Amino acid sequence: MENIVPGIAVELMPGITRITAPNPGVMTGPGTNAYIVGTRELAVIDPGPDIESHVKALVAAVGDRLRWILCTHTHLDHSPAARALKGATNAQIGGLACAQDGRQDAEFCPDQVLNDGDTIRLDGVTLRAVHTPGHASNHLCYLLEEKRLLFTGDHVMQGSTVVISPPDGNMLAYFASLDRLLGLDLAALAPGHGRLIETPHDEVRKLVAHRLKREQKVVDALALRSGTLDELVALAYDDVSEKLHPVARRSLHAHLLKLAAEGRAGADGDRWRAL
Repeated sequence: MENIVPGIAVELMPGITRITAPNPGVMTGPGTNAYIVGTRELAVIDPGPDIESHVKALVAAVGDRLRWILCTHTHLDHSPAARALKGATNAQIGGLACAQDGRQDAEFCPDQVLNDGDTIRLDGVTLRAVHTPGHASNHLCYLLEEKRLLFTGDHVMQGSTVVISPPDGNMLAYFASLDRLLGLDLAALAPGHGRLIETPHDEVRKLVAHRLKREQKVVDALALRSGTLDELVALAYDDVSEKLHPVARRSLHAHLLKLAAEGRAGADGDRWRAL
């Protein structure tokens, strides 16, 4: 199994290089992956956090060939380095800005707003934006059409599931965005955290199954009792370390909001109940 080492440029296949930022942790795994795509003209997908050593590693790898800096979304471990990288290379920034919820890169300002279906063309390379809201309302995956390789940011992560944090995170949208990937012709996924995933549709189905299993635990918890998020997380996430319950509470909230939208749960103030 590959051991991901931050700061090392790794050629994953011709025209695809990964440099992982030195920000490992519970939420980021081995760190945030920045992908360098192309040969004579380059794009960087997800420049990552604004850590000086990481920016220097990216600049050294791209030289004077960088044309685009593309961000999947504006969480603080994915987009802040875009400004420093643009300053060093004069490349253009592409992506979607987002309403501020305390977890976004407030200074993100794309030179080109990318919407679903928009394409970025480099020498011999076509990257198509695929809007995949759920983890974040402005989340874009990027499909490298020539290789059927999808750069998934945090929509699909290798080795773990992603947190859905309301109000910007939306569980209904997340399920719909996962379902959309099943309709794409994909050879592999390049996630924002972890290794390449070479069974893309199987991985997506596993994520859907995991989320449905968790949703059932939420439904079962509501069948036992009504409660606040803090009370319900102990039931719905009893298989998760209590240290992670503050994070799990956010995804629990997203599940409850989905159930409410479907007419299966309701809230009286801060207390949730089954309908």
